Amino acid sequence: MIITFIGGGNMAGAIIGGLLKKNHAATSLRVVEIDETARARLTRQFAIKPFERLDAAVAGADCIVLAVKPQSLREAAIELRAHIQQQLIISIAAGIRGVDIARWLGGYSRLVRAMPNTPALVGAGCSAIYPMPGASAEDATRAEVILSAVGTTLRVSREEQLDAVTAVSGSGPAYVFYFIEALEQAALDLALEPAAARRLALATFAGAIKLAVESDETVATLRARVTSQGGTTAAALASMQSAGVKEAIVRAVKAADARSRELGDELGKD
Repeated sequence: MIITFIGGGNMAGAIIGGLLKKNHAATSLRVVEIDETARARLTRQFAIKPFERLDAAVAGADCIVLAVKPQSLREAAIELRAHIQQQLIISIAAGIRGVDIARWLGGYSRLVRAMPNTPALVGAGCSAIYPMPGASAEDATRAEVILSAVGTTLRVSREEQLDAVTAVSGSGPAYVFYFIEALEQAALDLALEPAAARRLALATFAGAIKLAVESDETVATLRARVTSQGGTTAAALASMQSAGVKEAIVRAVKAADARSRELGDELGKD
C-alpha cells in the first residue's frame, strides 16, 4: 500500500516511524512538505524522499493522509481535489468535519476521519476513527491498520463523538502533564530535590497507569484500596474533594469538547 502524507509535521512523522517499525517499506511512503528544512529532517530521520509538489506524490498512491494543521486543511484539500484518483483519504485534523472536507475536495466521499494523540510519538497513542458514509468497511480497516502503527485504535459510531474524543484523549495528555507538574511542585515545596521530585512524579504516574491497565478492577476500586480511613491518602483526597478538583476536571473536558465543536464551525466555513 502506497501512502502519501500531506504535511510532514510531528504526527505524520510519528505514523511514518510506526509504519517503518511494522516493516512497511520506506519506498511506499511519501510525504508532501513545503518547508525545505522539514524535508531535510524527514530524509535524515526516515531515509525517505519527501516531495515539494503535491501532484507527483499523489499519483499512484493508494491512501492519502491529510496531516496538515486544521487551519491549513481547506487550502490543502482544494489543491488536492484535482489530483484525486479514487484513493482513500484519511484526515487527522482536529475539529474539521467530514462534510466540509468532502466539499473542499469537490464532493469526494471516500473519507475516514481520525483523531490521534501525541503519545503516538512514542508508539503509545490512542486514535479514534470514524469512516464517513462514502467509505467502505475495507477503507475503515485500512485506516485502523495505518494508525495502529502508533498505538491502539477505537472506532466511534457517530462523527460528532470525535469532538468528545478530542476533549478526552486528544487534549488528555496535557491534563496528565498538568497534574504531574502539580505533583512535582508539591514535592519541591516539601523540600525534595528537583531530580527526586521529577522521578517520583513520573514513576508514580507510570506505575499507577500500568496497574490500572493490567487490573480487572475499576479505577474507583483501585483508588479505594490506596485510601485507608483516617490516613494520609484520605487527607489528600478530602482536600481535593473540598476544592472541587473532580468537578473542575469534568468542566475542563466539557470546555474542550465545546471548543472542538466551535472550531468545526469556524474552520468549516468557505
